[in-house]
Amino acid sequence: MDCIKTVLGYLLDVKNVVEEVRNFMDIDGKMKKLKTKCDDLKKKEEDVKAGLEYAEGSSLMKKPRNVVENWLQNVASIKNDVNQMEQKVRERSRLYSCLILNPKIKELTERVTEFDQRQFSDGLTLEVHGNQKIKLITTELIGQKFQQHKDEIWEGLRRNDVSKIGVWGMGGVGKTTLLTHVHNELLAHQDFSVTWVTVSRNFSIKKLQNDIAETIKPKIENCDDEMKMAAKLAERLEGKKNFVLILDDVWQHFPLDRLGIPAGESENGCKLILTSRSLEVCRLMNCEKNVQVTPLSGNEDWELFTKELGHGRALSPKIERVAKSVTEKCCGLPLAIVTMARSMRGVEDISEWRDALEKLKEPVAERNDDMGTEVFQVLKYSYDQVKDTKVQQCFLYCSLFPEDCEIDRETLTEHFIDERFVDGLTSRQAELDRGHTILKKLENVCLLEGGISKFDRIKYVKMHDLMRSVAIQIGRDNFNYSVKTKEQLKKILWEEERASKVSCMGEDIKCISLSSASPKCPRLTTLILNDCSGLHIIPDCFFSRMPALSVLDLSRTDIKNLPPSICQLLNLTALMLESCEVLGSVPSLENLKALRKLNLKATAIKEVPQGLEELSELRYLNLEETRIKMIPRGILPKLSRLQYLGIDNEFGWEGSSPTLRYDDIENGWCEVASPSLQYEGIKNELGKCHVQGKWRENNKEHPNTYLLRVGSGILANGGGFNDYKKIVCLLECKISKSSRGGEDSDSLAVLPKDVQFLYIGGCNDASSLCDIASLHNAAKLSRCYFDNCRRMKHVVCCSCNLPLIQSLVSLNLMALCELKALIGREICRACASASSSKLLLQTPMFSSLQHFEISFCSEMTRLFMPELLPNFKNLVKLKVEGCENMVEIIGESSDEDEDEDDNKEIQEAVSTTSSIVYSLPKLTVLRLRLLPKLKRFCTSKIVFGSLKQIEIFECPMLSFNGDRVQHVQALV
Repeated sequence: MDCIKTVLGYLLDVKNVVEEVRNFMDIDGKMKKLKTKCDDLKKKEEDVKAGLEYAEGSSLMKKPRNVVENWLQNVASIKNDVNQMEQKVRERSRLYSCLILNPKIKELTERVTEFDQRQFSDGLTLEVHGNQKIKLITTELIGQKFQQHKDEIWEGLRRNDVSKIGVWGMGGVGKTTLLTHVHNELLAHQDFSVTWVTVSRNFSIKKLQNDIAETIKPKIENCDDEMKMAAKLAERLEGKKNFVLILDDVWQHFPLDRLGIPAGESENGCKLILTSRSLEVCRLMNCEKNVQVTPLSGNEDWELFTKELGHGRALSPKIERVAKSVTEKCCGLPLAIVTMARSMRGVEDISEWRDALEKLKEPVAERNDDMGTEVFQVLKYSYDQVKDTKVQQCFLYCSLFPEDCEIDRETLTEHFIDERFVDGLTSRQAELDRGHTILKKLENVCLLEGGISKFDRIKYVKMHDLMRSVAIQIGRDNFNYSVKTKEQLKKILWEEERASKVSCMGEDIKCISLSSASPKCPRLTTLILNDCSGLHIIPDCFFSRMPALSVLDLSRTDIKNLPPSICQLLNLTALMLESCEVLGSVPSLENLKALRKLNLKATAIKEVPQGLEELSELRYLNLEETRIKMIPRGILPKLSRLQYLGIDNEFGWEGSSPTLRYDDIENGWCEVASPSLQYEGIKNELGKCHVQGKWRENNKEHPNTYLLRVGSGILANGGGFNDYKKIVCLLECKISKSSRGGEDSDSLAVLPKDVQFLYIGGCNDASSLCDIASLHNAAKLSRCYFDNCRRMKHVVCCSCNLPLIQSLVSLNLMALCELKALIGREICRACASASSSKLLLQTPMFSSLQHFEISFCSEMTRLFMPELLPNFKNLVKLKVEGCENMVEIIGESSDEDEDEDDNKEIQEAVSTTSSIVYSLPKLTVLRLRLLPKLKRFCTSKIVFGSLKQIEIFECPMLSFNGDRVQHVQALV
């Protein structure tokens, strides 16, 4: 029996030896099997890392689970062990080594298999909850701007007067990435506690309350009642000092008290930081500090691209040039840069790089890669959040302008009016204001970028290239917009009958060389060919099959003639031909009865277009810088809806005494733009004009701004119009009813009732304002300026009942060589119907006057009498200059030629003795210059209670309150 056991043991030992020998012989195969399993494990490792990387790039705040981090660490260790084992197997030499390696290979294979089979059923990451010290996954900040933005946020966090900080910018610009850095720095800061909540797009107060409650430890018990939940949140947060709540991706504003956030309500109130794509949301959330995150600039975009492409990876010079072009196409948007860089990792073929660049020229939505999904959807969501369809249409319209175009805001608002995006308002100014408001709203939600031109300081807007790509796609898919090159124009017009708006703006189109058949475009409403500088020929029948065309823009083209088929556009509402410098004529417009806008500025047209008088819907007519010399009588009165008229100084009107009438324009008014009749703004140099204005006295509404210039004189010192919007200038023309030789009053020009500034220069037929009958209508006149009116003897008579004597705030009298008195002694014929009185001041004359200047009026000896002083209680500034015969400013008589009886009666009515003390209580500035005969300011003592500045120059005989003064210039 023992012998048998001995034999069996021996056989077993032999078997083991044979097995070991077999293992030794097959150790290479086992190592190969281990490497295969390890390769599988590496692939799984790459998938796990890619999943974490995706979470890193998303707006969801996640952290890797601990089990995932441990698994990755173990996998890294296993890979290292496998590499070492492979080295040992290659270097094996003896059976003894194989006997040692074999069990280790077996053990390592089992470990690889175990980790490869590991499943993460709960996911790779955890959502961030609470003010736990959990750092968020983030990426390195690239660029100086990000650091500046981070510093701005920290500045706001440290300031006691800032409780809410808004961080805003377009989608994908890096707002969330910036705040993850701020969040992690707050975690490390012992003075702050912080929590992060991502606001759902399907926002509700209740859901947001629950999301915030889950982040606070100990956990707040959920409550279905919104008000009670708000109270619980407020109670918990009020006890937290220096607590920072970060709300990411806020799309609409909401009241914080309703949510339960006590931001800024007490010393211990929490600080709120929110991110949004809308500045308006930040403002409505009452953020005291707003930080705008803008796209990368300079070399920052290239730095980010190369970092995401791969650390330390060198590109060949040829590929680098293409790669930089790819980066430029991303226009500094971090989301686009990162997406493109990751998609090009490991690409070595320059053909693939060139193809990627070519794809970037296509609309982003047409691409089937990450750029076409993730980037497009992020940008498009900003558009979707604009609920006002009119605002959406205005945004899409901007895509019809060329790439990188700085679009003048004024021009763009005009287009919005032309397209009827802004329509139905009470006036043209209201429409312009609405257009500017829409542009501001688009800027505030980061769909447009605003700026000011460096050269002419004109305000403009522009579209980010990727945002323009999104707009083009939406416009094409939803509204049949088409933005085409010159090569594509023929195709779009001839093959795509669905097109509604077509733009070839700025393309180098020399001619539209088509067959005799015109393009069939039954739905085309807008055709934009402006700035096609080489375009000079349009076939005669080109427009014959475009029945719906309403807006046609051919501005700044070289067309010489408009085709006859334009007369068939019965629905045309806007025709723009500005700066078509060789366009000499246009066909008859009598059939275009729907036309609302006609712009012929800077064309070579010599005559008013035939049929202009038939355009009863016309609201805008610009004839500036044309060769038109005459507007035939009777045309303008028929344009009963006209709101804007642009004309030149060289215009004349038929008739020896031409009258430009504005009949039934904005209920009797026209907003006029030209150097002589100007709406919205005044030019520095005004040339001669031969236009007279006629207003109907029953007007109910008036334009917001106007400058009406009548006559051919020259304005002194530019007129000083900057502070006024409603101005009338009467220059070297007849203004007095008495000079008209008995003309019917209906033939006289009537001043508008709401005129604010009246400038009268070189008009020599009136002795006072009382002679100007139409001034009885000017109830809102604030300033009068008289210059070189040689027959004017006084400003008003003693019985004047003009409204201006109480409304006038500023009065300038310049070079009135016959002026003897501010107020005339005799009752003029114009005021003879008023109740006669020998005494002055029955009406509080000049009681509103604040600024009074009189210069070079040589006949004036006294400015006014003491009894007028109470009326000058509001006088702030008084300037008297160059009046060579002025003896005193305030004296007993202001007319040297009055008879002794009149003078005696006045002296009886007003007692004046040297013992009386007078006062100008509000006078702050007094200037007396070049007055060689001025002896005194007043016959009695006068007190200046508010005087701050006094200037006396070349007044050699002046005694001021008993003291001789010749030169004084001082601040009191």
